Amino acid sequence: MSKGTLAAGLTCVSEVEYSTDSFTEPSKPSIRSQLELSNPVLWLSGSFLTIFVLLAILDAQLLTSLVNTGFSYATQWFGGYWQILLFANFIIGLFLALGQTGYVRLGALSTPEMDTSKWLSIVLCTLLAGGGVFWAAAEPIAHFVSAPPFYSAHDSSISMRDMAINALSQSFLHWGFLAWAILGCLSSIVLMHLHYDKGLPLKPRTLLYPVFGQRAIEGWLGNSIDALSIIAVAAGTIGPIGFLGLQISYALNSLFGLPDQFETQTLVVVLAMVCYTLSALSGLSRGIQLVSRYNIVLSLALVVFILIAGPTSFIIDGYIQGVGRMVDNFVPMALYRGDTGWLSWWTVFFWGWFIGYAPMMAIFIARISRGRTIRQLILAISIAAPLITCFWFSIVGGSGLAFELANPGSIQAGFEGFNLPGALLAITQQLPFPTLISILFLILTTTFIVTTGDSMTYTISVVMTGSSQPNALIRTFWGVVMGTVAIVLISMGDGGISALQSFIVITAVPTSFIILPSLWNAPKIAQQMAKKQGLL
Repeated sequence: MSKGTLAAGLTCVSEVEYSTDSFTEPSKPSIRSQLELSNPVLWLSGSFLTIFVLLAILDAQLLTSLVNTGFSYATQWFGGYWQILLFANFIIGLFLALGQTGYVRLGALSTPEMDTSKWLSIVLCTLLAGGGVFWAAAEPIAHFVSAPPFYSAHDSSISMRDMAINALSQSFLHWGFLAWAILGCLSSIVLMHLHYDKGLPLKPRTLLYPVFGQRAIEGWLGNSIDALSIIAVAAGTIGPIGFLGLQISYALNSLFGLPDQFETQTLVVVLAMVCYTLSALSGLSRGIQLVSRYNIVLSLALVVFILIAGPTSFIIDGYIQGVGRMVDNFVPMALYRGDTGWLSWWTVFFWGWFIGYAPMMAIFIARISRGRTIRQLILAISIAAPLITCFWFSIVGGSGLAFELANPGSIQAGFEGFNLPGALLAITQQLPFPTLISILFLILTTTFIVTTGDSMTYTISVVMTGSSQPNALIRTFWGVVMGTVAIVLISMGDGGISALQSFIVITAVPTSFIILPSLWNAPKIAQQMAKKQGLL
């Protein structure tokens, strides 16, 4: 993809301010201006993250209590709303994609700016993130050991194999159509039109321009919207970075006897931070694409190996039957409210996590999807990517279920105590060349996190500067900040990172209202663009 500048008039904030004196050289931007130190969004988001870290250091017990209380209220009061929001977002997106509006081309370009294979690899690796490895191994076995209430309420006596299929089906719902659609379909349509066609900034505040007009673009309202979105995505990125350190350290201890301690965890985070910061500095067309491409290559290699050396029959059957069972029960599963306690720690937790990411992910998708049609955008993100994700879960988690069925306790023992990396290592130990496969999975997890880290570092910098090519200093600043916060929280023990993970769900409360108007604004914009492009 070319890193050329956007069309004239579309970039809302210049990267460099020049002197008005025609007899002087253009002034070099100061460090203060490059770091956006006069930007209220920086102070709002930065102050909040600072307070969170200080509270974790000074009184971790108080922080945990506050976060748990907020988490409880968020899931209790907003869980049902989030379920309806994700369901409506997906259904409306399908109508737009399959109708005449599906031919509408976005981004003020007649052809895609980025090659399709590169585009899909970035989309897959950025949105799947670290959940694509550890959760893929752990969630299916978790639902097998303790059946989800939707299935346990409907099936009183079923075979162990059917229980395994149900476990895959529940995992597919959490990581499938609804989760992907909320991250960059309707909201990206709104952003791409208002930014590339109307010249409004590529920022979360623009999502509320159709509701509040210019008040959403200027002043405290716009600054608050951007700051809330940055806090949400920073928390959503810092958490996985910190968990990466904890999980890789545990795995290295299990495999090689290396000490599972703070120093090892810090080293893992620092290496990841250096990688994703350098990748973000190189931009969309180099580092981010390159890391995503290697992610896909390594993923495909592991898929082929496990299909050949693993429980092939169960993987294929589990995928087909699991997807079929999910589709067959799609509406009642998506809107299930029978056990709110279970939902709070599973479905609603995941929905809150994905909603927290949604405004910033929509910006990232809008930035890399210029020239795509609505049909390409929605079918790729809402249908193709989820089906690929489900197959990946069948490869990893399905293998674990097959091994557990053949040898009861072999995978469950590793998962004991909700041990995500333990579940993965228990699965790899059942495969040929267990140590090598374990190492490759750990590398894949790291590159997944690196891809998410560089994408979100880049996107936060875009929002802070208002430029599609933010300066290197601001990219480095946010990359280092997120890694540093992760290390500080790790130093507090598991509680610091766990509190941040729960806090992600709290951030979904305001961000869910930022993306809500896209449900009716995206169809309206699609209709207007279809008429303008002569499709209706």
